[in-house]
Amino acid sequence: MPPRPMMKDQGYGSGYVYDHDTEEGVSGQDYFPDAMGRQQYYTPKGAGREKPIADWLREIAALRQKKTGA
Repeated sequence: MPPRPMMKDQGYGSGYVYDHDTEEGVSGQDYFPDAMGRQQYYTPKGAGREKPIADWLREIAALRQKKTGA
């Protein structure tokens, strides 16, 4: 929700989907500039305590692919 009525009138936040409002907790939206593309800042090794993190990141990627086709 825009913090000011004027911002709402100007379309601020239009089309934004809050991840936590979706059933899966992932909206699939990308907020990086188109020219930049999606960045990956962390790649868990998939062993020990990092295994559930790696699994969840794969699930998120699959949900994003399903929702956006990208």
